[in-house]
Amino acid sequence: MTTQTTKPKNTTKFGKGNPGKPKGAVNKVTKELKEMILHALDDAGGIEYLKRKAESHPAAFIALIGKTLPLTIGGAGADGALLHRVEVVIVDPQT
Repeated sequence: MTTQTTKPKNTTKFGKGNPGKPKGAVNKVTKELKEMILHALDDAGGIEYLKRKAESHPAAFIALIGKTLPLTIGGAGADGALLHRVEVVIVDPQT
């Protein structure tokens, strides 16, 4: 009896046998874009700029906070792991 090994049929870029990027890997373009945004924020005034925008455009500032904060924060409670879910509610002051 002979054993015959066969090559997987789908060995293209993201096919079986080639998982692609490792889990958690940051796209090069995304990383460069984030660096550019941070440099632009520094040039615009950094924290003081964000404070002014929070006062002049509170809805946009709250949306920015909602996009940058983690949605789930894990911690250790008295009886083991404890999870808190953070929910951001945006209220339109004009209604």
